Amino acid sequence: MARKVPLSKVRNIGIMAHIDAGKTTVTERILYYTGRSHKLGEVHDGAAVMDWMSQEQERGITITSAATTCSWRDHMISIIDTPGHVDFTMEVERSLRVLDGSIALFCAVGGVQPQSEKVWHQSERYSVPKIAFINKMDRIGADFFGVVESIQGELGANAVPVVVPIGSGEDFEGLIDLIKMKAVYYEDKSYGKDFREEDIPEAWLQEARKWRQNLVEKCAEQDEELLEKFLEHDDLSEDDIWGILRRATIAREVVPVYCGSAFKNKGVQRLLDGVVNILPSPEQIPPIICEEDESKRRKVDDEEKFSALAFKIVADKHMGKLTYIRIYSGTLGSGVNVFNSTQDRRQRVGRILRMHANRQEAVEEAHAGDIVAIVGLSDTKTGDTLCTEDDPIHLEAIEFPAPVMSISIKPETSADNEKLGEALHRLSDEDPTFTVSLDPETHETIISGMGELHLEIIVDRLKREFNLAAEIGRPEVAYRETATSPVEGSYKHAKQSGGRGQYGHVVMTVEPIDPGQGFEFVNEITGGRIPSEYIPSVEKGIINAMSTGPFAGYPVVDMRVRLQDGSYHDVDSSEFAFQTAGFHGFRALFLKGNPQLLEPVMSVEITTPEEFMGAVSGSVCQRRGRVESMNESRGGMKVIRGMVPLSEMFGYANSLRSQTQGRASFSMHFEHYEAVPWSIAEEVVKKRREEGKVN
Repeated sequence: MARKVPLSKVRNIGIMAHIDAGKTTVTERILYYTGRSHKLGEVHDGAAVMDWMSQEQERGITITSAATTCSWRDHMISIIDTPGHVDFTMEVERSLRVLDGSIALFCAVGGVQPQSEKVWHQSERYSVPKIAFINKMDRIGADFFGVVESIQGELGANAVPVVVPIGSGEDFEGLIDLIKMKAVYYEDKSYGKDFREEDIPEAWLQEARKWRQNLVEKCAEQDEELLEKFLEHDDLSEDDIWGILRRATIAREVVPVYCGSAFKNKGVQRLLDGVVNILPSPEQIPPIICEEDESKRRKVDDEEKFSALAFKIVADKHMGKLTYIRIYSGTLGSGVNVFNSTQDRRQRVGRILRMHANRQEAVEEAHAGDIVAIVGLSDTKTGDTLCTEDDPIHLEAIEFPAPVMSISIKPETSADNEKLGEALHRLSDEDPTFTVSLDPETHETIISGMGELHLEIIVDRLKREFNLAAEIGRPEVAYRETATSPVEGSYKHAKQSGGRGQYGHVVMTVEPIDPGQGFEFVNEITGGRIPSEYIPSVEKGIINAMSTGPFAGYPVVDMRVRLQDGSYHDVDSSEFAFQTAGFHGFRALFLKGNPQLLEPVMSVEITTPEEFMGAVSGSVCQRRGRVESMNESRGGMKVIRGMVPLSEMFGYANSLRSQTQGRASFSMHFEHYEAVPWSIAEEVVKKRREEGKVN
């Protein structure tokens, strides 16, 4: 079946921003103006199409990325609306991995906020071209040019306005299109669907000419031919500007900037023009490369062999397991077999669905560049590669951050134990940053996630989607352990009291390595002192010992183990014996290496009225935090930035509200691990021992 829309007219884009910048509202306007929906859904009414989960509607925030498809000027646009809350940054990560372009949304009052900075850097890691949209120009304190400066200064981007606003705040009337040099006004009666272009008012003409000159100069800088043309004629044609903007944006040399007010229905159509005129089609992205063999590449082309990446799993109560995939090459039909090269197994494609939030539209075939959901891939997980079995390829997987917070959970009735296990398994399939484990000492089920809200949503979903009432323990920080000094020693595991015994002897050095390096095992055995078949068993024993550290029962990180010597017995040695020797040998040496507890530290930004700055900065210090800056102003408020241990941030929202009469707000995201002060580490270890969580 031939594709309905040429590949050159396909756009796969995401919308990314800080929480409450207006991503979902912008998406709702896009759906309305493209005819995909016939009424405006508002986030504050709980009626937004893209916020379909009941938890999203109640809280007025996006929790899960939602995909939809719409049409603008004969182009097919697939859109993923991503969350802005830091607890759900994983949704942004996996969306950016499969998108060709993105709209970076900024609040005209808030400017470059912490999460907008974080998602910007995420998009840079995946080399995603961007256009910027400065939203909420109708808000008091809106400053379009100030935000443009912030994008340039704080994000290091070559931000180039292609429109400028006519007024701001209550006086925001419309915008000036710098390419057409026309003023654009939107009709309130049609919810902005109808607009008119007029000559630029005399009062705004000088400002418009200034920014038109800036646009033309920035374009000319990107192309020697255009630069000569500009120097000769002092201007460029519309086609010249669109052409170079597209090339320079795809090369990530410039970031075109739009503006408007999605809530007041102004500026979104010009943004859509920017999406189709500037952002890349799938055929303009580089060929995908096999992770193990860089010479193996696939172009985004229907004629190539099939390859796709599974980037999202959803447990749908009607359809079962839905696997969202981005097809990079070839075509896919329903009912065919595909090869999962990550899991090394064949799977059968059931139905192929084009998604519109939580609604589905069945299609017979999907093509290169498409983002679709598949029914039937029961064994596929997030990050798996799907391809043809006769010529497999393995695409780069998606990296996810480790959880930083844990709680214990159990069903209200013991009869629901099995049901709880199945539900948690399905939810962890969906969300790679949500993990489930069993505490071997207390036999409690422990669930871990990215923060309080993340775990709160999980528990709420258990109740609503699985009819499971659960009891939860208090939140616990995901501490880590490491050693600070190298230690050399040996351990002999010997049980030889008649008959076949056990014998494994290892000599090892345990030493710290740089933060973030994880674990390194170095085999230095020579001369067959330990047979080669037993070496992996020693490593396995060490890894098992690191999973629950001997100091406080937390995972051990950033260690190198050198296996230097040892001995074996012809009869009594076995894989089990050397695994046991590795396990106990590591534990014993680790405790001699001055162990240290590490805690997650959060980057915190607090926006507060100036009169409360003293109290707020004081509260940060009381929570073992460091205030790093407090000179910035934003929208008439002062901004305090600092670093605070996560363990001190529980309940901070209520504390901040009471300190500032409810007028301050804060956001935080995980930054790195730091050593815990010894006095606090002693308390943590003592408590863990009392709870039986340390051997």
